[in-house]
Amino acid sequence: MFALLEPGTQTLSMLPLIYKILGIDAASSNVPDRVRAAIAEQQDAAERLIAWIQFGIVVIFGFLYAITPKTSDIDPWMTPVGMSLAAYFAFSVLRIWLAYRVRLPGWFLSLSVIADLTLLMMLIWSFHIQYDQPASFYLKAPTLLYVFIFIALRALRFEARFVLLAGLASAVGWLLLVGYVITIDPRDNMITRDYVAYMTSNTVLLGAEFDKVISILMVTGILSVALVRARKLLERSVIEATAAADLARFFSPEIASKITHSDQQIRPGQGEAREAAILNVDIRGFTIMANDMDPSDLIQLLYDYESRMVPIIQAHGGNIDKFLGDGILATFGAVLPTDAYAADAMRTVDALLDAADAWNADRAAIGRSPISIGMAVVTGRIIFGAVGDDTRLEYTVIGDPVNLCAKLEKHNRTARTRALATYEAVELAKRQGYVPSGIPERQQSAAIEGVTSGVDLVVLAKR
Repeated sequence: MFALLEPGTQTLSMLPLIYKILGIDAASSNVPDRVRAAIAEQQDAAERLIAWIQFGIVVIFGFLYAITPKTSDIDPWMTPVGMSLAAYFAFSVLRIWLAYRVRLPGWFLSLSVIADLTLLMMLIWSFHIQYDQPASFYLKAPTLLYVFIFIALRALRFEARFVLLAGLASAVGWLLLVGYVITIDPRDNMITRDYVAYMTSNTVLLGAEFDKVISILMVTGILSVALVRARKLLERSVIEATAAADLARFFSPEIASKITHSDQQIRPGQGEAREAAILNVDIRGFTIMANDMDPSDLIQLLYDYESRMVPIIQAHGGNIDKFLGDGILATFGAVLPTDAYAADAMRTVDALLDAADAWNADRAAIGRSPISIGMAVVTGRIIFGAVGDDTRLEYTVIGDPVNLCAKLEKHNRTARTRALATYEAVELAKRQGYVPSGIPERQQSAAIEGVTSGVDLVVLAKR
């Protein structure tokens, strides 16, 4: 009856029926493999905990057995109970070792369940021998309560099948012990219908024993239903945690956190006004470059470029709003308001210029041509929020500073510069603690394509 369990192979013949009766699913078939892997890692940790608890239980059993008065002169460790405890102790040590070395297979876990309950039933069975009493004596032993510990222990894996196995094994084991009592002496089955006699003698009240079995099965069933529901919540939690981790790859950590921790469903049209800094970074001449390069080399170039630029932006408190081909639009103070957004943006430009020089040095070392990168910073009042419709949303920034920054970055080519900022942005950054590395060159009322009036600029870096 107690066939060993192994995922995808043979299962307990009764389990599918029991799952159906309890109204639970045997497994979640729509859970992604990586979610299963994450849950499996948690189960591995649970198995290590279970192994130590099992070890503690056998140590307690051994201690109690050692100090219990014996009725014979036989070495207590040479009796069936003593040898069983010793074997189980060795099994527990092996289980701890395996739990830290490998992922325990289903058949081994099932064997562990059977071993736990076999040991418990043998200990209970031995009481009548140890105390020189009729076999029915052990039916009064409170040690049966350990059954519920072993059943609950299996809940740590969040797999109902092992709880069901433990419960069924416990019920069958107790029925076997009761059967042993009423059949060992053909002349006297010890059965009574008198409850007082049952409580004050070694007689057997079958109703009381069946109550114990029913209690075991009821606890097992209730715990299994609760466990399957908890498993679904666990899977949902892991899926959401995995999705949040994925969001952090497609969005900035701040945006991902805003999405996953929003109290209400995010809807288009929700926005907030912010004082922020906008940073645009772009590769000069990328379109011509893209026409002449192998697609794989082009993507590798973008990867090299972004893998150098993005960490620097994020390290200085910047939020990547979007990638525009070879362009990077970043914001400071838009997602999370800050009192140093302009200073952070200027420090980022300084660091990006150094990174661009280092990249070109690395390219020169392998015989490749340099890459020209343009940057621009603008500060001002922007709107940060969700745009799109109910089927496709995007968090972004809109406003005059965003448009001006894009035009200012393109102006680098006309001005023959590498980095530009509005005079207002530089002065605000200074008030926020930014210290320029040199004396920036100011250009008053510069004519910017697409802007009707002149713009006061500061040259942060020339070609």
